[in-house]
Amino acid sequence: MTNKGSLSINSENIFPIIKKWLYSDQDIFIRELISNGVDAITKLKRLVSLGDAEVPEGEQYRVNVYASPKAKTLVFEDNGIGMTMEEVDKYINQIAFSGASDFLEKYKDKDSQDQIIGHFGLGFYSAFMVADKVEIETRSYQPDAVPVHWECDGGTEYTMSEGTQQVRGTRITLYLSDDCLKFCNSYSVKEVINKYCSFMPVEIYFVDEDAAKEKKDTVEQKKKEEAAAKKKKAAEKEEDDLVGGTSETSEAEEEDVLETEEDEEEKETPLNDIHPLWMKTPGDCTDEEYKEFFQKVFYDFKEPLFWIHLNMDYPFNLKGILYFPRINPEVDQLEGKVKLYNNQVFVADNIREVIPEFLLVLKGVIDCPDLPLNVSRSALQNDGFVQKIRDHIVKKVADKLTGMCKNHREDYEKFWDDISPFIKFGCLRDDKFNEKMKDYIIYKNLEDKYVSLSEYLESAKETHENQVYYVTDAQLQAQYIELFKQEGMDALYMTHNIDNPFITSLEARDEKVKFYRIDAQVNQNLQGEKLTEEEEKEYTEKLQTVFRKATGKDNLSIKVDRLKDASVSAILTQSEEARRMAEMMKTYGMSGMNLGGMNQNSETLVLNAGNDLVKYVLDNTEGETTDMVCCQLYDLAAIANRQLTAEELTKFVQRSNEILKKITE
Repeated sequence: MTNKGSLSINSENIFPIIKKWLYSDQDIFIRELISNGVDAITKLKRLVSLGDAEVPEGEQYRVNVYASPKAKTLVFEDNGIGMTMEEVDKYINQIAFSGASDFLEKYKDKDSQDQIIGHFGLGFYSAFMVADKVEIETRSYQPDAVPVHWECDGGTEYTMSEGTQQVRGTRITLYLSDDCLKFCNSYSVKEVINKYCSFMPVEIYFVDEDAAKEKKDTVEQKKKEEAAAKKKKAAEKEEDDLVGGTSETSEAEEEDVLETEEDEEEKETPLNDIHPLWMKTPGDCTDEEYKEFFQKVFYDFKEPLFWIHLNMDYPFNLKGILYFPRINPEVDQLEGKVKLYNNQVFVADNIREVIPEFLLVLKGVIDCPDLPLNVSRSALQNDGFVQKIRDHIVKKVADKLTGMCKNHREDYEKFWDDISPFIKFGCLRDDKFNEKMKDYIIYKNLEDKYVSLSEYLESAKETHENQVYYVTDAQLQAQYIELFKQEGMDALYMTHNIDNPFITSLEARDEKVKFYRIDAQVNQNLQGEKLTEEEEKEYTEKLQTVFRKATGKDNLSIKVDRLKDASVSAILTQSEEARRMAEMMKTYGMSGMNLGGMNQNSETLVLNAGNDLVKYVLDNTEGETTDMVCCQLYDLAAIANRQLTAEELTKFVQRSNEILKKITE
């Protein structure tokens, strides 16, 4: 008997779901249908374990996916619990009535519940995003169950009748729309399965039916040809034997001629790994397994620095592995990938409700079956439970890092250059993380030793209390580094682009401490015998007039000082505030920046009154080569501070050649 009817839609639980509006990504229907198959098998395994169902001994649980470009079909087949006609009517015809929740309710008082991945209903109806027609053939596990055939052309009309399914389980056939034929392409289907289903807990197999049929036909044809050739050869041999009077062909030889050779059965390989590493106990995993998993999932063949294996069952179920990859300190952005799973089913990458933004620079997987997901499993409901999971992940990461710093300081220092951008980013983004990590942030000093900020400030009490000098470019600032080393002063290397905002945050948290780039000012410890007020005024007026005229920089600020190192002729400085403002403007693409990347109106040229070249300019303000010397001194100071513009560099090279020429004349 055939039943016809209209699908019953529960408007409280579902809105327009047919076709394009149920899921944000069209390919997600593959995940949903495979999940339903896995779910059906999980239910059956549960019943078998409870003694409520039986399966043949040694039966392999599996989900099969068949694609046929010629027939324009995609088939999903499982050997799970199957459905009766009543269940099809309940779970398919009455959309949004969850079979999974009903099943769990029925067995909630039984022993340990297995997680049910999906459910018939909404997941099944994702098929209509890509199919013009869908057919179901299903047979329940129950003894003497009647098979069921169900089909629908994508509207609200369906037909349901007794089917022909001979074995337990469900087979869903999608007749694909013309604009969705890519989903019967082997490459496309396997790509989606790899994306969403790589770690589902039931083995998934894929077959290209057209290719398989073509191969089978080829094999059969080859067998026929080989059999015919053998038969012909046997007949010729028999004829020769009769002519020669030899004995007839033996019975065994005759059978060998008539038999066709069977090809060795190809070993099937599932597309997924049903026992992902994160589901194992950390103590059972080796370093090699962690590294292999990292390469397999993220296609990253640089070994991770270290990892954290999350494994907890209370107060919520959370498992996963977070890897600390090697981060290039020169990159502008910190990018990683944390994959979120729900009971081994991929949900999405980098979901910020669960994984804090700063942890997204890491690579890893998080699996939390307890997460409250919406209908498409592609977004999370915002609630306190999600926040608890988020806080726990942050705590475990901080505990790992602080524990390493305390107990394995050498390893911590060895990894520091790679992990410091991540830690600083985390401190900027998360106050709780900052509170845990603030005492474990270290810096490399001019002696290539790692010190904490408190250790640096303590050692600098006598020379520059509450002042922190730092280096952003060891090459450009080499002159200043050398001056500091000569005077026994220290500075910290802060060369990553995240250090600028991080410095600002450190100053905001402790208003007494101020940071200065090593070339921001001339520290008093670098100064020699102090000039008198009269000398300073006289020298400044003279040199400012000469240098402004020679360089053509009418706003150039000149400061005259006597440095301890007489070999240093000039130092170009820029106030910390002005430089930071200029860098911020450059970062945000704001106007007002010169080609050299620096606001030269805020530059100060510090001239060393004890240097012979500076003395020459003082004594020869109208000299023939004075302008050349002034320009050269300015450019030399600029080179030690920043990159010259193209125009400046061209003039500097030409002038250097002229100076060499004069020396050799």
